[in-house]
Amino acid sequence: MARKKPMDGEFIAFNVVYEDGSLSSNRKVPTSALDGLADTSSAKAVIEAQDRDIAEKSGRPRGRVKTLERVKRK
Repeated sequence: MARKKPMDGEFIAFNVVYEDGSLSSNRKVPTSALDGLADTSSAKAVIEAQDRDIAEKSGRPRGRVKTLERVKRK
């Protein structure tokens, strides 16, 4: 059976480090929300919006984003 190809181009993954030192790996950001592959400011805004939504649903707020790093493909 053939393997499915990954769905390239729809999302870009980022590793996020928060100010409290916690790490969130492979956070997906839609490519449609970015102005190019190196657009970390828009990615940060999308991830912060995701965090606010998650915090609202869970009742546990997330710390502020310290750094973002795009996940390198293998």
